[in-house]
Amino acid sequence: MNLQQPFNKRDRFFLNSQNVVIVATILFGIFLLALSLSSCKNSGSSRNKNNSLTESAAATKGSSSTDARQGKIAMDCTLCKEPSRAQLLMGGAGARTDSGIDAGSRTDAGSKGNDTAKMVLIEGGSFQMGSDQFADAQPIHRVHVSSFYMDTHEVTNDQFARFVAATNYITVAERPLNPKDYPGVPVDKLVPGSGVFTPPGHPVSLNNPMAWWSYVPGANWRHPKGPGSSIEGKGNLPVVQVCYEDCLAYAKWTGKRLPTEAEWEYAARAGKHFEDYYWGKQLRPGGHFMANNFQGHFPDHNTRADGYDELAPIESYPRSAFGLYDMEGNAWEWCNDFYRPDYYASSPVNNPQGPKDSYDPEEPGLVKRVQRGGSFLCSDEYCIRYKAGSRGKGEPKSASNNLGFRLVRDK
Repeated sequence: MNLQQPFNKRDRFFLNSQNVVIVATILFGIFLLALSLSSCKNSGSSRNKNNSLTESAAATKGSSSTDARQGKIAMDCTLCKEPSRAQLLMGGAGARTDSGIDAGSRTDAGSKGNDTAKMVLIEGGSFQMGSDQFADAQPIHRVHVSSFYMDTHEVTNDQFARFVAATNYITVAERPLNPKDYPGVPVDKLVPGSGVFTPPGHPVSLNNPMAWWSYVPGANWRHPKGPGSSIEGKGNLPVVQVCYEDCLAYAKWTGKRLPTEAEWEYAARAGKHFEDYYWGKQLRPGGHFMANNFQGHFPDHNTRADGYDELAPIESYPRSAFGLYDMEGNAWEWCNDFYRPDYYASSPVNNPQGPKDSYDPEEPGLVKRVQRGGSFLCSDEYCIRYKAGSRGKGEPKSASNNLGFRLVRDK
């Protein structure tokens, strides 16, 4: 018995040591998980001024970064914009086949050029631009914009169809792909198409947007979700699957232009500075839906509480004090500015036009243009970039079924 006693003590010691190791391993795993979630939320705040790009410079460097080619994506969890076309092709997703506010005395300005869009005069003035809730929307700074006219709603399928019928224009999503732009992608995968929101049937990690985005051959403005979809009977929905270049072509035809980021936010704020939403402090004042966004568990279960699974027809929600519809939710909207997360620190006061080049620390090899307003995918569970002062971004040759535009014209 006396010989056994030292063995028991030693045995208990090793058992306790093993328990410590197990507990430490579990705690370390929890730490790594928390760290990954934290980096997901904060990855957009890093800066590197030596990696700026213009579109011509990006063409020289190639269309994607090394990380994109290897399928690695640094993700900002507040940003619901889909991966770029290059990421969808290179990143492993492959190609799947399957109560109103009175607008006051503002008058309808009509439209000059070839379209019939309703426009309102946005009287110039000063405002505080930006948001304390987003790293790339800081610092909040004073901006003055001159008067301009703005489309009251996003460009619709009917409007874009008239443009295509008159000009025989072919959108970027409908054109053949150049293999040189997508090194490493099998040639049989390089077919015309675009990004489509394809929600999974079960909960997934929010760190990987490839879980709910797919490159779908044949997806374009006529078939927003692929060949099996159509815009027939949906002429009053926003046109989507349009790239930056497509918007410029339409703007030239109409005699208009894309708004600057400053003009867009000034118009959206409509003379007020709310920190949460452009219409006020509550998401649903009095229980009323003010915008088309995602309700339920993102991305696998949309309750459609607002009445829409995805896009809503124009003018479905209350108009702003400036007479504008859908400045939050429904479809993202292209702006003319290059995107840089550090631009606000040096933005001029009068009519800022955006930086001279582009840099996105999440995808340093890709040029980005600003997008505003959020889409039907925005929710407080994942994407909150439909909130007042927030910014979106997108690669100019990439499109999706939640991305559209509206135009402005100088007074």
